[in-house]
Amino acid sequence: MTTFDTNRLIARRANAIDASGIRRVFELGAKLKDPINLSIGQPDFPVPEPITAAAVNAIEAGKNGYTVTQGVAPLIERINEHLHADLGWKLPSTNAMSLVTSGTSGALLLTMMAILDEGDELVIPDPYFVMYPHLATMCGATAVMCDCGPDLRMTAERVEPLLTDRTKAVLINSPSNPAGVVLTKAECDDLYDLCTSRNVLLISDEIYDEFTYADARTDRFADGSRDACPSPCRGPGREDNTLLIRGFGKTYGITGWRMGYAAGPAELLQHIAKLQQYTFVCAPSPAQWGSLAAFDVDMEPHITDYQQRRDLVMQILGPLTNVPTPGGAFYAFPAVPEHLGITATQFCERALERNVLVIPGNVFSQRDNHFRLSYATPKAKLEQGLHELATLLKP
Repeated sequence: MTTFDTNRLIARRANAIDASGIRRVFELGAKLKDPINLSIGQPDFPVPEPITAAAVNAIEAGKNGYTVTQGVAPLIERINEHLHADLGWKLPSTNAMSLVTSGTSGALLLTMMAILDEGDELVIPDPYFVMYPHLATMCGATAVMCDCGPDLRMTAERVEPLLTDRTKAVLINSPSNPAGVVLTKAECDDLYDLCTSRNVLLISDEIYDEFTYADARTDRFADGSRDACPSPCRGPGREDNTLLIRGFGKTYGITGWRMGYAAGPAELLQHIAKLQQYTFVCAPSPAQWGSLAAFDVDMEPHITDYQQRRDLVMQILGPLTNVPTPGGAFYAFPAVPEHLGITATQFCERALERNVLVIPGNVFSQRDNHFRLSYATPKAKLEQGLHELATLLKP
């Protein structure tokens, strides 16, 4: 029997992508007994009851089949109402619309498939969310890294020299993964002005928009109702020339439901919807009805609790190394001090010897001089892990 030649079978785009470094850490962690796991980017609180009840009710009511590609009408309507209050957007309009997607990852993938051709360029931050550079690779394009400096901020000043006639889009992430950094209103507006002046699409990945701490909410909802996370998309008319991507998974603890949405220029969203029709088909039907209930759930107590965990991280690790203060999400990205004379990968190996799981910076960056920790873990475990890391960071 002839052995099948898989080398001939596998496409270049698949060979060009390495397995996730985060998955490798998970595999190592599975071999440890009761590890202190500071690696998982998933909330540790239960899903609010109204959300689970809405999903269960949808299942029991038989809402288990396909939906229209754009998403169920009540959810689309609620998204549009929310974006009007938050950003001042008017949806739907002749020029703009919204679309429910299979997670923010689904929205990002379909967006890149819609806008990137071979030879095009996508500007992304460094450090970046793990999928960003691979999105460009899968489309035959190039991810151009924006060095965000020691403060880990993607600013217009740092982006501008990277723009060329091949640049299709700039992708920002605030609050960010892996650092939890939140851009200021001025930084957001500067990026918006730069991209619009250069005819480059600004894509704002705001999966953690609701998960922003009180001290980083330096903007206001468009209707003035409450403080908000700064966004380059906030302002009437910006729906015509920016692409907003948000989701429900991180804020409400429903990461496995794969629920997100995109909103922005109608012509672009129509192409994204066309691609969704022939790939994901639609977002999961019961999860759409469950996510509809999320708009009426107050997550502020959980966000306040995570802000206190953030403060604990800064209290213990801040005096020992450079840790840009997270303004949202539930990550910190401490530097490995030069005096240790080791890479972040080596530091994480030492942490592993102490039963602590953190992720080396080269998973999120071209450099290997930081590590990511997630404080979405019980406080007792978090404090124990932080003290172990502090011991390793000391001279």
